[in-house]
Amino acid sequence: MLKNIYGDTIDDGKNSRLIEFLYDNEYGAKLLPVLIKPWITRASESILDCRLSKLLINPFIKLNNIDMSQYEHKDFTSYNDFFIRRLKPGVRSLPSDRTCLFAPCDSKLTVHEITQTGRFPIKGINYTVEELTQSKRLCEKMAGGYMMVFRLSVDDYHRYVYIDDGIKTQNYRIKGHYHTVNPFAASKKPIYKENERVISLLKSKHFGTVAMIEVGAMMVGKIVNYHGEGQVKRGDEKGRFEFGGSTCILMFQPDTIKVENQILLNSKLGYETKVKLGQSIGHAI
Repeated sequence: MLKNIYGDTIDDGKNSRLIEFLYDNEYGAKLLPVLIKPWITRASESILDCRLSKLLINPFIKLNNIDMSQYEHKDFTSYNDFFIRRLKPGVRSLPSDRTCLFAPCDSKLTVHEITQTGRFPIKGINYTVEELTQSKRLCEKMAGGYMMVFRLSVDDYHRYVYIDDGIKTQNYRIKGHYHTVNPFAASKKPIYKENERVISLLKSKHFGTVAMIEVGAMMVGKIVNYHGEGQVKRGDEKGRFEFGGSTCILMFQPDTIKVENQILLNSKLGYETKVKLGQSIGHAI
């Protein structure tokens, strides 16, 4: 279930019957290992890159009530070209206070406290920072801090930005499966340590060292990040996801940020908070 930043409940519909079949049915469980293979996602990507896939665009817009007036007008060459559409300049603005922490993407946000042992629960499944990142050193660095999970669904804007000025490290890709990031699936499988993901660090000006993780998902064939190691600027586009749902994760060291109280409360009660790119979600300590 979703809430906004004021704690009001938002109607987000019901879980897909297909997802429930795959993740909570003995026959679906036999089909699932095939669907999460990378080659299935690569095949779907090829189909959605072809010109004929343009026929899917208008039905998708109507089904998800997407306001296309917010996006740059263009003649899309394929469904995937439509899916990675850009917002018009000025549609999203950043807080003027540079110590304000803002959402890097349109998404559904949950915040989790990382224990001193590096553990945190998501949808009733326990994870560790080391499992997520395959780095014991990073686990030690982030223990006692916060993890922010920004879940993008198919109707969200699928580009994401840097939250601060800083020095970025190289991208480290961990190969894996392509589970859906739907909350129902997340309550059944440890998807965030099984899915393909890309990890980099941002030595930021205001928020300490921030771990930035992009997680692929079912039908998301590409995590496209634009930059290698070097200087980056607050608000610059970091990258994009191609078709499907997906997730951005930010991890913060202890005593670096204060999160908005309503977001923390929503997360503790098991609710996601709907946020837009540029929306304030906390501030630097």
